[in-house]
Amino acid sequence: MTALDQIGHLSDIPVYVDVELARKIMTVGEILSLEEGSVLNMTRSAGENIDLLIGGAPVASGEIVIIEEAVGVRITDFAEED
Repeated sequence: MTALDQIGHLSDIPVYVDVELARKIMTVGEILSLEEGSVLNMTRSAGENIDLLIGGAPVASGEIVIIEEAVGVRITDFAEED
């Protein structure tokens, strides 16, 4: 029996997946000046490695990709159990 068979009945439970592209320090004034369509320049770029977390625990890694005008993450590896 596979792990998916064992927990398949839980497959409809939603979980939050966190992907942190970057962190940026901004002043309150800079935040208040943001409008719809504002662009925040970050230091990360396409092709860089990134971690995917569920409940704060790393579950996979991937790379930043740009598809048309959207930014996404291509999963390249799943974390192994310790």
